[in-house]
Amino acid sequence: MNILKITNTIIGDVKVVEPKVFTDDRGFFFESFNEALFEKLVGQRIRFVQDNHSRSYRNVLRGLHYQLPPHSQGKLVRVVAGAVYDVAVDIRRSSKTFGQWVGVILSADNKRQLWIPEGFAHAFLVLSDTAEFLYKTTDYWYKDLERTIHWNDSELSIQWPLQEAPILSPKDLAGSSLSMADLFA
Repeated sequence: MNILKITNTIIGDVKVVEPKVFTDDRGFFFESFNEALFEKLVGQRIRFVQDNHSRSYRNVLRGLHYQLPPHSQGKLVRVVAGAVYDVAVDIRRSSKTFGQWVGVILSADNKRQLWIPEGFAHAFLVLSDTAEFLYKTTDYWYKDLERTIHWNDSELSIQWPLQEAPILSPKDLAGSSLSMADLFA
């Protein structure tokens, strides 16, 4: 019996990871990560080196962030409190899905995770009063290699579920357009 289910999104390299959740009158239990099974289901060797945890408030939008080679990052992300709309954008110029994006709701209730490989920009919008977001990354953070694409770039036309203007950091306000960004080959 698999303890994880992996589903391809419309961009095949980005995967939704759904754990098998065991519930009873005491609560629930699930295995959130199993290296051997994850690698088998994703089809490649993955080495995570850093875990990050953020807390954000309703309508905060973080991203679209990515890190350039030689320290690009793959991310396995999940929400442990609240809910977010999570987005991955293919920024690999040589990819047949270059410039396309996928959006998935991740929440503490659905316990879904999203695997975002290297070569993708990543962002999320908080849908609940607060959200706690966990990231497993395949490389360390290098400030000089971090880049941001503007969240509402017209070339991408991301359909954010917004009721009002999002709350952004100065870094995210200053994001580049896709056409002007440093991208992957």
